[in-house]
Amino acid sequence: MRLSALPAFEDNYIWALVSEDGRAIVVDPGQAAPVLAAAQSEGWAPEAVLLTHHHNDHIGGVPELRARWPGLAVYAPEDPRIDSATHRVADGDRLDLLGETFEVLAVPGHTLSHVAYVGGGRLFCGDTLFSLGCGRMFEGTPAQMLGSLSRLAALPGQTEVCCGHEYTLGNAAFALHVDPANAALQRRHTEAQAMRDAARPTLPTTLSSEQATNPFLRTAQAQIRQAVAAHLGQAPADEVEVFAGLRRWKDGFRA
Repeated sequence: MRLSALPAFEDNYIWALVSEDGRAIVVDPGQAAPVLAAAQSEGWAPEAVLLTHHHNDHIGGVPELRARWPGLAVYAPEDPRIDSATHRVADGDRLDLLGETFEVLAVPGHTLSHVAYVGGGRLFCGDTLFSLGCGRMFEGTPAQMLGSLSRLAALPGQTEVCCGHEYTLGNAAFALHVDPANAALQRRHTEAQAMRDAARPTLPTTLSSEQATNPFLRTAQAQIRQAVAAHLGQAPADEVEVFAGLRRWKDGFRA
């Protein structure tokens, strides 16, 4: 299936998976207009929508899409804040859609009901994992978010990471501040800058790239632990404290 990243708002991506016969799966349509425009210009129609969490910039376009395509199936986690769902999903569910099987993974942290979808060698992870970063914890705990990221990091390295925002360059600035000697991170930053200069998305990336460059997936490694300890002025007691310190550091970071 052909993958497209449809820009929305200032920095969101709506993901579209389109089959050869013009049927599509749309992920996190916070706006309807980009989907309607792509469907018309490229000659496809969505049959299913996958929603990762309840924030409006990920679900706001669903009512308009359902008005245009009344039979549209909308899959979402059990959360009353997502009232546009037609099907509820939970951890371990498997969805057979357009010849692909998607596994549902519970990934609490950014929100408590956040889920990700894995299928066809791709990971649709919403606002849990970003390239070179991770989402803020609006509802979950550091232990929950670290557990969710560890679960995603355990997927095959060739998995394509399709996240919800174009945050790569901003995340790179922080990652390089934390881990300046990381050659793989330096290369990723250069690559991402060239992509953005050419008005191209920096996504999808691969999980193996993230495992080598993303400090939030490397909290067990000595250089990340040492950087957090230096920032905090004391050694973190465990990996959860490393992650919590790193996330707080990122929250207040200004390049």
